[in-house]
Amino acid sequence: MSDAKSELRAAMRARRSAIPAGERAAAAAAIAERALAHLAAQPGAAVAGFLSIGEEIDTGPTLSALAAAGHPLCLPVMQGKATPLLFRAWAPGDAVTERMWGIREPLATKPAVVPDVLLVPLLAFDRAGWRLGYGGGFYDRTLRFLRQQERGVVAMGLAFDAQEVDAVPHLDYDEPLDWVLTPTRLVHCTR
Repeated sequence: MSDAKSELRAAMRARRSAIPAGERAAAAAAIAERALAHLAAQPGAAVAGFLSIGEEIDTGPTLSALAAAGHPLCLPVMQGKATPLLFRAWAPGDAVTERMWGIREPLATKPAVVPDVLLVPLLAFDRAGWRLGYGGGFYDRTLRFLRQQERGVVAMGLAFDAQEVDAVPHLDYDEPLDWVLTPTRLVHCTR
């Protein structure tokens, strides 16, 4: 299974890096519109976003649109290996600190937030909601923890259309997404 995931990670990194710059910018704007429309049914829902790294879809437009619509935002904070993520309050323009792998996190002085919606980075996804991440298991552990709290948290992947595959290899400890937003559609994941 780990070999299959490693091979798919390499293929999807190459596929994602081949997306032209103009298409990337249009995709980020389209996802922001879709996120805003989808979350309009949950006014004031606290949204955990992420600040894009590398060739991930640019989350800046989405986070700015959600903040302008009155959604409290937060970003993930790594607390250590094999530990769920913590989320701290953040708004566009707030200072961040850069951590491992170039991940930017809110300052430690920001209050902790329990999100209603998690925007989740990914390398690949399928229509059943399985996602291929970067291999650390942070989001799987976090989703499992939040779902056990019975808070009704919604997990929403953000992706380019080219990141969809027929089937993502997964194990018992992997946690599926509820939705995936792409530039052209909102995919309701069904298992």
